[in-house]
Amino acid sequence: MPDFLEQFPSSNGTQAAAIARTLRDAGYRILVCGGSVRDYLLGRKHPDTDVDLATNATPEQILSLFDNAITVGAQFGVVMIPSDGRNVEVATFREDSQYLDGRHPSSIRFSDEIRDAHRRDFTINAMFLDPFTGELLDYVGGRKDLGQRLLRTVGNPVERFDEDKLRILRAIRFAAQLNFEIDPETWKAVVARSGEISSVSRERIRVELEKILTSPHAARGLDLLRDSGLLKILLPEVHALIGVEQPPEYHPEGDVFTHTRLMYEKAETPLPPSLAWAVLLHDTGKPATFQVRDRIRFDGHVEVGMAVAREIGKRLRMENHLVEGVVDLIEHHMRFMNVQEMREAKLKRFLRKPNFQEHLELHRLDCSASHGMLDNYYFCRQKLEEFGKEKINPPPLINGHDLIGLGFKPGPLFREILSDVEDRQLEGELKDREHALAYVREKFGELL
Repeated sequence: MPDFLEQFPSSNGTQAAAIARTLRDAGYRILVCGGSVRDYLLGRKHPDTDVDLATNATPEQILSLFDNAITVGAQFGVVMIPSDGRNVEVATFREDSQYLDGRHPSSIRFSDEIRDAHRRDFTINAMFLDPFTGELLDYVGGRKDLGQRLLRTVGNPVERFDEDKLRILRAIRFAAQLNFEIDPETWKAVVARSGEISSVSRERIRVELEKILTSPHAARGLDLLRDSGLLKILLPEVHALIGVEQPPEYHPEGDVFTHTRLMYEKAETPLPPSLAWAVLLHDTGKPATFQVRDRIRFDGHVEVGMAVAREIGKRLRMENHLVEGVVDLIEHHMRFMNVQEMREAKLKRFLRKPNFQEHLELHRLDCSASHGMLDNYYFCRQKLEEFGKEKINPPPLINGHDLIGLGFKPGPLFREILSDVEDRQLEGELKDREHALAYVREKFGELL
C-alpha cells in the first residue's frame, strides 16, 4: 500500500488501511474519498484529519465482515467501524433523490463511484484515490480546481445549495480554511441563497462558524461572511460593529469591525475555540455603549459584551463550558490596562487564572490590532517568569480547621479571614503557618 494512508499517523489512517484490505480481499471496490484526498494532494498534514472510505459493498455486506461495525447512517449507506479507539467511516457508493428538507435526500440508491462523485458538494471534495495503486479518480475536475486554488460546486451551484442549505456556509468555511477563491457562479449562488441558511440547525451553523474562526484565514472568512450577507443573518451583533467609530488616538486602524478582523490577521493559528470566539465578541458591547464626550467612549461595553456572548452562545447552542470561557475572556480583557498598578496579591491572582495564557493572547491581539503598545503584555510575561508557579499559587498557610482550632465558628467570616491571610502571603508579609495564625489572632481575635 502506498504511503497515502500513512500521512495520518495520529488519526485513523492505519485503521483505514486494515479495513480497506479486508474489503478488497473480500472482492469489493474500495477507495479513499473526501477531504483526506484533497489535503493529501495539497500536501497538508493534519493529525486529526480522518480518512473516510467509499465502496461498492452494501451496508449489510460491510456489517458481515466487521463484527463491531455500527450503522450510524444506514439509510444513507454509511457504516462506522471502530478500530483501536478510532472510527473509520465507510460509505457505499450512492446517488441521491430529491432533497425535500434542505439538508438530506428523501431516499438514496446504491450506485457507482462516478455517480457518487457527482452528488457531492464541491469538486475538491469529490475526488477518490485508490489506496492500493495510488491512482487518483477525478470525475468532476477537482484536481484542476485544486491547482487553481478555486472552490467550485459539483454541477449547478443553485441546485447544490438548494439540496443542502448548509453548503452555503461550508463554501465560506472551505475558502477560509484553504485560502481559496470562490468560483464566480458559486459565489453568486452563495449570495442569492444566503437568506436560506436560517433553516439549518443552530448546532451545525455553530460548527461551521467555529471552523471559520479557528482557521488560518479567519479574517478573510469574516469578510466573506459580511459580503455574502451571512454575517447579518447569523451574527447581527457582529455585523453591528461595521461603521462604529473608535477614538483614533487608541484605534488608528478604524472602526470596531476592522479592529476585530485585524486581530485574526495578527493571530497565531490555530486558535482555541474559546479564544477565537472571544476575539469575535470581545467588543460587541461597543455599538450599544457608543457616546461622544471629551472623546469617543464605550463605558460599560464589557458588561454588555458579556451579555451578548451569552445570548449568542444560547442561540448557537454552545456547550456551557465554552460560553463561560468566552465570557470570562471578555470580562477581563480590559484589566490589563491596570496590571502595572495592581497590588502584588491582586496581580498574582490574575496571573494564576487557569486560562491566563488565553487572556494574555487576547490582550496581545487587542493591542497589536490597535495602538500597538505591548508594555502591559511584556510586563505580565516578565512577572510570570519572575514569580514562578510557586509564588503565584503557593500552598495555603492555614485552613478552616486551623480557624476552628483558634475558636472561630464556621461561617462567612472564614472566607474573609482566609482571603486576607492569602493576600498577606502573596504580598510576602506572611511566610509560614505560625506567623499566619498569629496574624489572625491579632486582627480577628476580637470577633471570637
